[in-house]
Amino acid sequence: MITKVDQPFLKRSVELAEEGLNKGDAPFGSLLVSSDGKILFEDHNHIGGGDATRHPEFAISRWAAENLTPEERAVTVVYTSGEHCSMCSSAHGLVGLGRIVYVSSTEQLKAWKKEWNIDAGRLEGLAIEDVIKGTQVDGPDEELSKQVKQLQARYYNI
Repeated sequence: MITKVDQPFLKRSVELAEEGLNKGDAPFGSLLVSSDGKILFEDHNHIGGGDATRHPEFAISRWAAENLTPEERAVTVVYTSGEHCSMCSSAHGLVGLGRIVYVSSTEQLKAWKKEWNIDAGRLEGLAIEDVIKGTQVDGPDEELSKQVKQLQARYYNI
């Protein structure tokens, strides 16, 4: 369940998504928060240069693996504007990060692309729970996901 404590971090993930969009990248933003509520790392998508693996959730996983103990990683929370793709879910699970809270779901993004006649792409678009086990996952946030839809529409020039 998404709580009031989660809301500022979710809003920040949407701000990061917009920052990425304004720099020519796909609108996705994420942050890693410690068990005491401190933002440890934040980033946005960087695929505009041609490397489609430069997702913020993947960057979070790499940063956490290099900078946190397994015990610290297990009690973190990742807040993200869009549900993890299978690559990012795998990275999250492999480094042992904690809870995931997302604004918009993979299913929402699929529906928006269908509505806009945008090709679904090569990936299946799996839910996080279809990729990793034992991780608490909460989302979507119905209100903030409207903002994410607007960012995605801008990205696709809708």
